[in-house]
This record gives sequence, structure tokens and C-alpha cells, in this order.
Amino acid sequence: MKIPNTYEFENVPIEKSLDANLENIKRILGNTADLLISPITVSGVRAAVICFEGMVSGFNTAQVVVKPLMRVDIPDCTPEKLYSHVKENMILSVDTTETDKYGDVIRTVMSGFVILLIDNIPSAMCFGIQGYSVRGIDEPSSEGNIMGSHEGFVETVRTNMSLVRRRIKSPVLQFKLFPISPRSKTDVVVCYMADRVPKALVDSICHKLKDLDLETILGSGYVTPFLDSGAPSVFSGLSTTERPDVMCAKILEGRVGVMIEGTPFAIVIPAMFTENFQTLDDYNFRPYYATFLRYIRYIAFFLAVFFPGIYVAAALFHPEMFNSRLLMNLAAAEEAAPLNLMWEALITLIFYEIIREAGVRLPKSVGGAVSIVGGLIIGDAAVSAGIISNPMLLVCAISVTASFVIPSLDQQVTVFRLAAVVLGGFAGLYGIALLTAFLLANICAAENYGLPVMAPVSPFTRKAMGDVAVRLGFRRMGKRGFTVEKLNGADIRSASEREESGDKHNG
Repeated sequence: MKIPNTYEFENVPIEKSLDANLENIKRILGNTADLLISPITVSGVRAAVICFEGMVSGFNTAQVVVKPLMRVDIPDCTPEKLYSHVKENMILSVDTTETDKYGDVIRTVMSGFVILLIDNIPSAMCFGIQGYSVRGIDEPSSEGNIMGSHEGFVETVRTNMSLVRRRIKSPVLQFKLFPISPRSKTDVVVCYMADRVPKALVDSICHKLKDLDLETILGSGYVTPFLDSGAPSVFSGLSTTERPDVMCAKILEGRVGVMIEGTPFAIVIPAMFTENFQTLDDYNFRPYYATFLRYIRYIAFFLAVFFPGIYVAAALFHPEMFNSRLLMNLAAAEEAAPLNLMWEALITLIFYEIIREAGVRLPKSVGGAVSIVGGLIIGDAAVSAGIISNPMLLVCAISVTASFVIPSLDQQVTVFRLAAVVLGGFAGLYGIALLTAFLLANICAAENYGLPVMAPVSPFTRKAMGDVAVRLGFRRMGKRGFTVEKLNGADIRSASEREESGDKHNG
């Protein structure tokens, strides 16, 4: 049977002839240069070992697979005897599978498996001897901490599975590993606590992942739009994390984690807005200090979003809000500036975004120079030339610094901060009030898989506020057995189940 070089080989069965199988595999893979095929003879029977260069350990392949096979000596050996002997009497790898489809052969060999084909046997044996280069486990780059673990997820999904398993040694912690995307066949893992997550939620997430029609998946951002089941909102109903300990904490609360091959950022489903103001260090500090830090973050969010807009609105429309001396100082500082306050703020904030983007994209060796040039030279020159006033530069600097406290909301803060400046410049505090109402309505209306994003604040759940308004001590909080299903208004089921329940109720 000749197989074209297309994606139509998935369910085509393996043939009995070894030569035909090798020819079909070469045709499917386009005779690529990194495909290694080693014909061997085992006890008088023709066979072949197939792998990809750089995906397996060459030394382990020779020592663990090829060398033991060459030592096999079976009297009057036949292909059936050899296949049975390798299957029942030899352990060439702990991770061993069998398949009779070309699709599984191609997927496993590209995942770092060694394939053994035997002449006259319409089946392949796959041995996991991965040996590709991976990044070592080190501290997460986006979620720093003081007293917590310094281990972060890496790009290899099986390593990430082990990081979670080491922290939750429970038989109810389950992993579902399967490929997604018809072309790239990217491995994805869905992890959850079987006794704390409704089966309907897991099935719904797995179904959405398997139905993804993307050519490739190179990051968690490719997948998140398809997993967000709620109405379109600026604030997402799911979150990402680079920390195994944070992932474990969310899983124990009845969430579902999704880890994707090739990215160190895992997805947590569903998520709540208040979690953006919580860090792992909160649970290592004293409760009173952790509570203080929580309110610092709430204040920082307010300053990051509204401070420049409120300053522009008050200075243009409500100068009576300032005392006389402060008003005179501000007026003297703004007198030399040629631009309107709103345009001053917009120019300053947009220029900051340019500097930040340049610092992120440039190599680290020259990234520091961007801060020096942008912050010291250009900023000082703009003030000295009278283009931007000192008070406006101070206000924008405070707002930008406050946004560093809550990096997980950086995208939303950036958009709403610019919107607050524009509305404050055109409508004063009335515009700020409209933006605040829109922001609150947008957050409160968002939900994901039946969990309101604003929970447990709206709808209000008194017991859950012990980890939102304050941070209770572990004597009171440690044995709560909290899961997101217990929140008021939460309905953690699949969308189809909720619709069916609603139809029955209406009937």
C-alpha cells in the first residue's frame, strides 16, 4: 500500500512487510535528513530500529535497545517468536507502548521514542528513550518570591508533570496526556483532583482541546481563547502560572490545570479576579503582614489605573479639589508646558510603553541602556525643555510603578489607564465614574465554566472572604477543604449541562 505524503495516514494500519513499512515511513516523512533507520538482524529475523536524530539518547539507544536485541538467541526463531520474546521477556524501556497505526508511529517517534519494526509483524513497539536537550529547572522569571520554592515549570511537559506529582502524592491526582492540533501533534496534559473536580468540567475542557483546529501551538496564548467559556470580557476567566506550587494550590481548590509541551506557562481553569492580588509569599508571612500587603496591592491597582486620569480630570475640571498652595505650584509648573494636560499624560504613558517594549525585546546586555537613555536622559531633557511638566512626570511614574505590583493584570491596567486619561480629559470626574462603572460591570459579568470571575466578592461568599479581605492564619484556614464549587453562584458544570438544566426548569 502506497501512502501519500499527506496527513491522511493517521489510521492506516501497519503492513506485515518490513520493506513496505520503511518505504511508507520515508514517504510520510518526506525522507527527512534527521530520520535514522538502522536495519538489524535479530536471531536470523530482519528488523529495523527507527528514531529521530537529536530526539533520543544515542548512547542509551545503543546500550538499552540495540545491544540487548543483538544478544537474543532463539532456536528456530520466527518473527512471531521474536516479537513475543521481546514483548514478554525483555524490558527495554519502562515507557513502552505498542501500535498498529502509522499515525501513532509518527507521533511517538517525534516525541523521542525508538521504534522497533519486525518483518512479517503488522505492529510496532515503541520505547521511550528521550534524549533531547532541555532547559534545567530554575527560578520562575515572571513570579518571584522570597520564602517560597525556587522551582519553575520548564518547556518539557513530562518534567512539569513530575514537579506537580512531587508536591501532591495522592492517588486522586490524575493526568490526562494526549496530542492536540492535527498538524503539530503537540502534547498537552490536563491535571486535576478526581475527588474535587466535576467530571463534566474535565470532559468539557478535554473536548475543547481535542477539537482545536490550529496548525501549531507554540504557547499557552494559542489555547486560552478556546478554553474561556464565558462571554467576551476584558478580564479572563482563567489564569497562567509558571510555578508548580501555585498550580498545586489551585488544583487542591478544585481547579483544572493544563500544561502544554513547549511552554513553561500552565493554564488554570477557572480563575478569580481576586487571585491577582495574592502571592505565595502571603502564606509564608505572618497573617497581619500578609493582610497589609494585600491592601497595598489593592491600592496599587487603583493608582495604576486611575491616578493619571484623576489628576488630569481634577486639574482641568475640578481645581477646587486642590488646596490653594498646591494649586499654585501645579499652575506654575504647567504654565511653561505647551501641551494640554491630557496630551501630556498620553505622550508620557505611551513613551513609557515604548521604553518598556524596547527593554523586553532587546538583548539583556543592552536592555539596561534603554532604561538609562529613556528614564534619565530623555525624561530629564523633556522636563528641562518644558515639553512635559514635573508634576505630570511624577504622577505617571507613580502609576507605572504601581502597575509593577500586579504584573498579572498588566494588559488590562495599560488599556484602562489610557482610557482613564482620555475620559478624564474630556469629561472630568464624570468620565472617570463612567469608566469605573464599566470596569466593575465588566468584571462582575465575566464567568468561566459557571464560576463568576468576581467571586467571592460578587456573589458574596462570607467564608471565602477569609482569604480575600484578609489572610487568616493556618489554624483557621488550613482545614477548610475549600473548593471553588462551594462559592455562592458557582455552577461548575459543562455548558451543555447548564443549558439542559435550565430547559428542564423552564419546562
